[in-house]
Amino acid sequence: MSHAPVLLVIAHGSRDPRHAATVHSLVERVRSLRPGLRVETGFLDFNIPSVQGVLESLAAEGVRDVVALPLLLTRAFHAKADIPAVLRDAPRSLRIRQADVLGPSPLLLSALQRRLYEAGLTPADKSSTGVVLASAGSTDPEAIAVIAAIAREWRHTGWCAVRPAFASASLPRTEDAVRALRALGCEKVAVAPYVLAPGFLPDRIARGAVAADADVLADVLGAAPEVARVVLERYAQASMRVPAALGA
Repeated sequence: MSHAPVLLVIAHGSRDPRHAATVHSLVERVRSLRPGLRVETGFLDFNIPSVQGVLESLAAEGVRDVVALPLLLTRAFHAKADIPAVLRDAPRSLRIRQADVLGPSPLLLSALQRRLYEAGLTPADKSSTGVVLASAGSTDPEAIAVIAAIAREWRHTGWCAVRPAFASASLPRTEDAVRALRALGCEKVAVAPYVLAPGFLPDRIARGAVAADADVLADVLGAAPEVARVVLERYAQASMRVPAALGA
């Protein structure tokens, strides 16, 4: 029987050292859930090792099969352009399948809820609490539509209301969404960052939550166990596919 493909987790990278530290913590959790699976990490920018460097090392070792998994919550520019471009430049000896991005997934909603409860909410607060689903933002209409759809779906699980907000590229901002939920009559307002790791835009989300006097600010998703399970789900789905002709 052939070996399982190597899982290459592709992270964006950041000048903020908390970003890489969080990515590595998440990857460690993935490894703990699948001890026999080889998991590598590569960054598109700012951090090492680079995706290209990891791919070249794997090829030099004689690895043949790789599942490249974008550590992204939406199918925006990086998933559609940057990552395929990097993978096209991979050594020819590698058979690479690109996995889907992590979101949307019911497990991610569970992780968001976990973070809100860790920040002080309880299940009894749901019906009186409005939630701001605060994402990094994107110029990609598909990514924006997905965030809005997640907010609508999450509203149906019992919250007073759920509103999307964006730290960049689109509106409303976190602080405006907090105020809108207050105006709607929600007794409490909580901000749930729909982001994977700390950094510049998550800090902007946090500042907006503080500026508008939100009652609760949850932590980023980070190495939540649900996120690690989504990574393994996407890996399993991609492993079943025929490797694409990335150079085509």
